[in-house]
Amino acid sequence: MARCSPPLLRRLFCRAAKSASAAGAGAGGTSKKNIVFLGSPQVAASVLETLLVASESPDSSFQVSAVVTQPPAAKNRGRKLMPSAVAQLALDRGFPGDLIFTPERAGEEAFLSDLKEVRPELCITAAYGNILPQRFLDIPPYGTVNIHPSLLPLYRGAAPVQRALQDGVEETGVSLAYTVRALDAGPVIASEKFAVDEYIKAPELLAILFNLGSKLLLHELPSILDGTAKEKAKPQDDSKITHAPKLNSDESWLSFNQEAKLLHNKVSSLFPAYSSMLLPTNSGWPGTRAKLQLVNQNGEPDVLEIKVISTKACASCDKTGDGNEVLFSGNSLLIPCGGSSCLEVVELQLPGKKVTTARDFWNEHTGNTRTYTKSGPKPVSES
Repeated sequence: MARCSPPLLRRLFCRAAKSASAAGAGAGGTSKKNIVFLGSPQVAASVLETLLVASESPDSSFQVSAVVTQPPAAKNRGRKLMPSAVAQLALDRGFPGDLIFTPERAGEEAFLSDLKEVRPELCITAAYGNILPQRFLDIPPYGTVNIHPSLLPLYRGAAPVQRALQDGVEETGVSLAYTVRALDAGPVIASEKFAVDEYIKAPELLAILFNLGSKLLLHELPSILDGTAKEKAKPQDDSKITHAPKLNSDESWLSFNQEAKLLHNKVSSLFPAYSSMLLPTNSGWPGTRAKLQLVNQNGEPDVLEIKVISTKACASCDKTGDGNEVLFSGNSLLIPCGGSSCLEVVELQLPGKKVTTARDFWNEHTGNTRTYTKSGPKPVSES
């Protein structure tokens, strides 16, 4: 199909009311219920794909009548305006461009007017990225259902997967819950657990949980669309609430005064690809960073800033050093950490360079090097 440039795409989205109304009228002659999908990044696009495929089945009880997503955003070095992953998928699948809405805020009068003309009976959200006002929530008669990648009421908030990995949980999951005005506080329709190992990173876990959430949604859709899901949905236990606040760039620094296990968890949770998975407007997320001091044969220090890509945690260091020296063993840099623990750095990246193995890094930088010593800022929580 012909592609529109993102700026033209944006203007088409803003003129959606008449076409949306026509689509709603056409849907009135069928028994299929209208669903509106709201999402933005790649993990949400996978949910939309699942819904579109299911809606094409002859015995499907629903159709996707409109898509709502974040406006086109400047991406990559050229800062060219590009549609969200959800908008791009919808266009690639031949979805009408005038039924893809991109409001700056979900409370805009023009958008709410267009949405009403589509006559949605149910709205489904997955990593949409906008707060939904009550005026929005009042529109679909069967409510709005959200796929949330945690076992609610655990990890309510913007970064549930990342905070769970930081905490080193052995189990997490995905919840299907009705949306209410309070953040992630609605009754839970269903949930599914998932075991977490120490090597999984945030992008992989996000993809897994939203895939599980898609399957859970399809399983529960019949009860949602006949109203029985509201009867079985369980209120959340407020005594068990934990929060998952938004990440900030200050958290990306590693402080080697902390134990290696905590640092390994941080590396897993802040893996750089996270931005493209869940933050469509923040492609510059730094990952995890650290500073090492290189001392040459003349005793002259040089601080290297590295991005830490892949790690392992050891409860104790069995290599000898001066307590501050970074050593190399096997295929890893061994960095002494708090509590006599040791962080094994397996992969890393220097500014402007490609990701490299610790072995290649060591071989490249030790020709005239006497020692590496750890360096860097204090943890954010320290004064």
